Amino acid sequence: MFQLKPNFEKHQIIISMSKYIGILTSGGDTPGLNAAIRAIGKACINTYGMQMVGFRDGFRGLMENRRLAIDKAALSGILTRGGTILGTSRDKPYKMRVGNKERDMTDVIVENYHQNHLDCLVCLGGGGTQKNAYHLAEHGLNIITLPKTIDNDIWGTEMTFGFDTALGIAVDAIDRLHSTAHSHHRIIICEVMGHRAGWLALGAGISGGADVILIPEIPYDTKIVAKSILNRARSGKPFSIVAIAEGALTQKADELIKNKKKEVENAKKKKEKAALKEELRALDKKLTSNTLYLARQLEEITGLETRITILGHLQRGGSPSAADRLLATRLGTACAHHIHNNEFGSMVAVRGNETTLIPLEEVVGKVKMIPPDHVWIKCAREVDTCLGD
Repeated sequence: MFQLKPNFEKHQIIISMSKYIGILTSGGDTPGLNAAIRAIGKACINTYGMQMVGFRDGFRGLMENRRLAIDKAALSGILTRGGTILGTSRDKPYKMRVGNKERDMTDVIVENYHQNHLDCLVCLGGGGTQKNAYHLAEHGLNIITLPKTIDNDIWGTEMTFGFDTALGIAVDAIDRLHSTAHSHHRIIICEVMGHRAGWLALGAGISGGADVILIPEIPYDTKIVAKSILNRARSGKPFSIVAIAEGALTQKADELIKNKKKEVENAKKKKEKAALKEELRALDKKLTSNTLYLARQLEEITGLETRITILGHLQRGGSPSAADRLLATRLGTACAHHIHNNEFGSMVAVRGNETTLIPLEEVVGKVKMIPPDHVWIKCAREVDTCLGD
């Protein structure tokens, strides 16, 4: 008995010094989230002796202190599952609906963080999540994030998990649309996600052999698109596939939005700026996702029957691809390493074959757009794909 006491006390000291980590998923669900949760959890628990707790439904779950125990049993069998075992929401800490009002619940979240004795909070999400996480970091919390989105538009990382799976789904859809387009001599428009950046539409369009690809980075002229389709018809190809990002704009619509943005920037009074921002949001909502109007225009100009397929949330569902499982695991294990080294206030990013930390202040407010000289755009043009310009 005398021999056991010192060892027991030593064991107790080790446990008390181990880190206690919180984790949540926020924003849209994405294939690979569970793979990332598993990687973070297993590395934190097995390699570094940490303890973990999950918070359900994003930042709202942390505000309401709705917890889920994260142990080896909870992490078993989730690598291949789509969605997120934690649930998700788009609630913002500083703008959360409670009752019938939108309130700033930052103080409640900070209090719950400390009441749970957390040493770090891991946030998995897209651009909005990075912004919300940075907001909490500014309020003194130890934060580290992982980049997930099917849009692949988070600044500072070469790749986000979820993108490869969504890309595969979009390519499969375009492949299947080829046969019906050919059989009926139709124009088939396939709309994929991508409100701000066109990585998904461009990648899927090239991989699926789309004849026209329309992305937010390159405003298009409907007449140029129609001319390209008519040229195909005259050359004995009486069908065409158009891959379009939901955020693609005509050149006229793009100019209207740019002018409205200038008005917002030039506004001097606070009320005037707020009103103009609201007008900009309304205009953006009206002009984007206008695939139906494009279909009508193309049918009218070309005389070819036109049909639309909007993939929508199909792109978010299902089991993650091997590439996304691998990427999520790489990012998750790297995350555990940085937590162990007390490196916070950053996002774990991919650079080539390595992972690195990018300060959150450098990530927020930016969108990773497709550069005009990107190799994908060059490839598309060289295989005679019309980009609408």
